[in-house]
Amino acid sequence: MNSLRTRVSALDERRRHRAVARAVLRLLPEPESWLDVGTGDARFPATAKELFPYTSFDGLDPTPRAVRARAAERIEEAYAGHLADPHITTALQARYDVVTLLRDRSPAPDPEAELRAALTVLRPGGLLLMEGRPDDLRAQLEPHDCEFVTEARRVPDRFPPPRRLIARSKQQP
Repeated sequence: MNSLRTRVSALDERRRHRAVARAVLRLLPEPESWLDVGTGDARFPATAKELFPYTSFDGLDPTPRAVRARAAERIEEAYAGHLADPHITTALQARYDVVTLLRDRSPAPDPEAELRAALTVLRPGGLLLMEGRPDDLRAQLEPHDCEFVTEARRVPDRFPPPRRLIARSKQQP
């Protein structure tokens, strides 16, 4: 029974990852570089690579799992640590077309500092994809001069509200 539950969970995760990647595909069909924050074993980049075969995926994780994911060739560059670390932020400044912050994988010690760092590593016009409650995410991003590029979808009451928000960076490096 646990084996079946594990397979179903893995399929659900893969479906969710494809949906996240498709949301970016509609807005930016061929990003050059993508940073997945809290990448863990890099299952999201491995799935997204199917839709973005020419995109360079990098991963950042506070554990050594990102280094193992690089060895398994799921990502091209692996960084160990937190995005808000000044050494990492400085080294990656204005390097990425897309940054994903998928909350359920890697809670940040300081979410506000992580958000500022994510905007720092984005190129001007780059996409920041976040998951969480859209109202909370909008409130976090409004002071940072971001343009929201996802539309609020009307969903029937029996379904949970959308948890994804995509913003475009307007900042100049």
